[in-house]
Amino acid sequence: MNLKVLLPEKILLDETVQGVVAEAEDGSFGILPRHVDFVTAVVPGIMTFIKENGEESFIATDEGILLKQGKKILVSVENAVRADKLGQLEQAVNNFLHSRGELEQRSRYALGLLEADFLRRFVEME
Repeated sequence: MNLKVLLPEKILLDETVQGVVAEAEDGSFGILPRHVDFVTAVVPGIMTFIKENGEESFIATDEGILLKQGKKILVSVENAVRADKLGQLEQAVNNFLHSRGELEQRSRYALGLLEADFLRRFVEME
């Protein structure tokens, strides 16, 4: 099966896998090659997949949609982080959240400058 994890800005993963375990609102579920086609909403959690060589790998996901169709599994989420070892996943998530926090802080600062400039120009017009 081919597992593809899509984020708004990039493709996080596009690999052949033996199986996938993901989480939906009503609990976790597994997908093997002959699983029936379906669509479900996934909740924030840890998705596990078995690579072709039999090793497990992990993705921390945000909420999104999972589609299983034939030999393809498409997962579309807003945010996700991948790690090959479960112990590395926590650090990868923390790094992601830290970098995201810095980006949001810079964005708020830039927005504040734009608002201040707009107000200054508006006052000058009077």
